[in-house]
Amino acid sequence: MSRGHLRILSAIGIGCYALAVIVGFFLLADHHGSGLLVPLWIAHGVLLAVLLTKLCADETGLSAALLVVGASLVAVYIADLARDDLTLERRGERVTATVLRDWPAPDQGHRTDTYDYALARRDGTRLPGPALRAKSGSLAVGQTVTVLADPDGVLRPRTPGDADATGDVLGVGAFALIALGVVAATARRGAAVARRTRERARLDEQEHMLREALRTALADDHGFVEVHPAHYPDVSHRRAAGIAGELGLEPGDEPGSWRFRQ
Repeated sequence: MSRGHLRILSAIGIGCYALAVIVGFFLLADHHGSGLLVPLWIAHGVLLAVLLTKLCADETGLSAALLVVGASLVAVYIADLARDDLTLERRGERVTATVLRDWPAPDQGHRTDTYDYALARRDGTRLPGPALRAKSGSLAVGQTVTVLADPDGVLRPRTPGDADATGDVLGVGAFALIALGVVAATARRGAAVARRTRERARLDEQEHMLREALRTALADDHGFVEVHPAHYPDVSHRRAAGIAGELGLEPGDEPGSWRFRQ
């Protein structure tokens, strides 16, 4: 397998790993606190730095790793914000309810524009779980409203429009694509660095061969040493003249000629 194909496969593997981390941390965030997640994020960043540094073959791998971790963090954060909406969309029950009473939300600090609304079904039974939360004046006591209610009574009921997580899902997808784009850009940079390294090694080898040829070649009857440029395709005539000058040779009378006078 060529190095180019291996680099492509490595980039695909790192991209899949980055996506798996986003999904994994989203699932972990629902069950574990920052005490576990912070060390895991750090370990993830270190591993990415190692992988991307090898992929791009220079020090920019660290910057690329920081960008991927940052994009992944934002993606997980947005997904976590949308968790309740996604759960309600998946298992929520559409209910037509009546507002029984309202009161200022207790945990809003100095703000007074958010209220909790107690809801009841048409048969008078209270909806299970926390109260509906909305801006003050959004609903009135006795008003009928359609909501998505959690049958398990764990999540707050939401109106169908408020429970739409489409925008959040698109945001998660956008930042996941940013992470993948950084990996792809790093792979392209690595390919360019590797190509320049190969070209430099080939040029150094040809210059070494030219230097040895000029050092060991015998001069003709006119005192000229001639070499064939086809043997050194990456060496320019100007560079060849410079190498000849290092060995005490002078360019020939004919401009552009690869003949040098001793």
